[in-house]
Order: sequence, then structure tokens, then C-alpha cells
Amino acid sequence: MIFSSDSIELFLAVIDQGSFSAAARVLHRVPSAVSMAIANLEAELGYALFVREARQVRPTPAALALVPHARVIAEQLEQLAAHATELSDGLETRLAIGIAADIDNARLMHTISDVSARHPLLAIEITTAPQDDVVERLRTGRIDLCIAYGGLETSRKEDFHFIGTETLVAVVSTRHGSELVDVETLKLDDLFHHRQILIASTEHPISDFRQLIAGSYWRTDSLATAVNMVKVGLGWANLPLSVATPLAREGSVRILPFSNVANGLKLPLHLRWMKQNPLGMAGQELLEMLKRG
Repeated sequence: MIFSSDSIELFLAVIDQGSFSAAARVLHRVPSAVSMAIANLEAELGYALFVREARQVRPTPAALALVPHARVIAEQLEQLAAHATELSDGLETRLAIGIAADIDNARLMHTISDVSARHPLLAIEITTAPQDDVVERLRTGRIDLCIAYGGLETSRKEDFHFIGTETLVAVVSTRHGSELVDVETLKLDDLFHHRQILIASTEHPISDFRQLIAGSYWRTDSLATAVNMVKVGLGWANLPLSVATPLAREGSVRILPFSNVANGLKLPLHLRWMKQNPLGMAGQELLEMLKRG
């Protein structure tokens, strides 16, 4: 084999240092060993990689053409070595994450990106679904952990940690064509007579009634779909404040003003996992980052 991990490291060291002696110091070898290894590599290739001068060497055009590919392979070999070590230290072979669909996951994605940057070869799978569906996937072992609302149902088989809150606000389209748009102030009870758009499982009965107010409702399993349903006037919905605020600013929805209660349902966010499947290295890092905010 012409190129190996050792010969790539040696070749790049000579490129970067500009001489055999300087490369030898970096690699903790004697200059003659470096010079001989390069000569052997050139003999196998059938062409020169360096022009020898008095105290330095200059890469040939052929050598310069190989450098970008050599650097990519060297980086991949470093990642492979690091990943192999991390696996022996408890890194997961795969990290499957579930996120409740009515949570604004932008901040979560930044944190997941930070975990991925630490472990470039770790395979990460992300599922978004209504809370009941996400929890079911956790309990049946299809995901390793989930980020969902806490406060109602608990299981002795689960463990969890509080990682923050999500504030949901009631909004309606400015095209809704009802008193919800025109009246200066409302009461929470006024929502009962208008269809609610609910982000909830279509496969399970509703288990969390904290958000359910209206006498009639339509379900969807997607936050993005719920937003679009609201914007065209199909009903009102409780949306994350971070999602509702820019929509209100652009004039497509109205954050409803209530006179008898604050418009803001603050719910705890938990990172949850099964006790029989403890968090691995990446899962623990994700938890620590989310706890820090």
C-alpha cells in the first residue's frame, strides 16, 4: 500500500514544516528516518514529491495536488481514532432523540449541534411527534431520550431532569373573522365557542388537558402545520411564545388579550429517559448543556 496513516502523517509534516529535520522534530523521529521514508514513498509512486535544497525541501506540483486529499484523510483518521476511544469510554453508537411537537425546538437544535461537534462520527436521529407518541416511543425503546412537558403522568420506570420551561400563548389569525380579532379584551371562556387547533396524537386519547379549552377542536401532529392552520383562519391555538411573537409582529396573528387571566401557560420541560437505559456519554452531555441554558 503506497499511503498509510503513518506515511500521510509524515508527508503532511514535511509539507507543513518545510524540511526533513523540522518534520522529524515534530514527529519525534530522526531526520534520516524521515528522509528515507519520503524516498521510499517516492519510489513507490514513481515520481518526486519534494525538491531537495540545502536546508529545506520544496513540494513538487504532484505533491501539492495530493495535499488537499491527504488532509481530508488525516482528519478522518483522527476522528476515527477519537471515536473509537470514545466508544470504549461509554459513547453511544447511536443517539435517538424525541422532541414533543409543540415545543419550539430551535434552542434544542443548537445544543444538539454542539454535541455533534464534540462527536462528529456519532449518528444522531431526531424525531418530532405529539407528546403521547414521543413518550410511547421512549417506553418501547425506539428512542433513547425525549424532551417533553412534565407535570402530569409519571412512571417509576422513567427518570427525568428539569431543563427549562415553554410558555404557550393563545393566538388567532387576523383573518379569523370573529370577535376574537376585533374585541379589545376577552375572557378565557370566550375561546370555548371557537374551534381550537390542538397539537396532539391522532392515535391516542388526549391525556394532557392543560391546553384544551374549546368545545371543539381539530388535531394535527405538527407545530408547523398548526401555525399554517391558524394563519388561514381554521381556528385558534396555543403556540410557543417564541413562535407567536414574530407572527404577531408581522401581523398574521393576534396574541389574544384576556382581562381575567394572563395569556401565557408556562409548562415545565423535562429531558426524560428510561432507568433501564441510562444516558450514555452524549446523552449526559446534552443534559448538562440544556441545564446550563
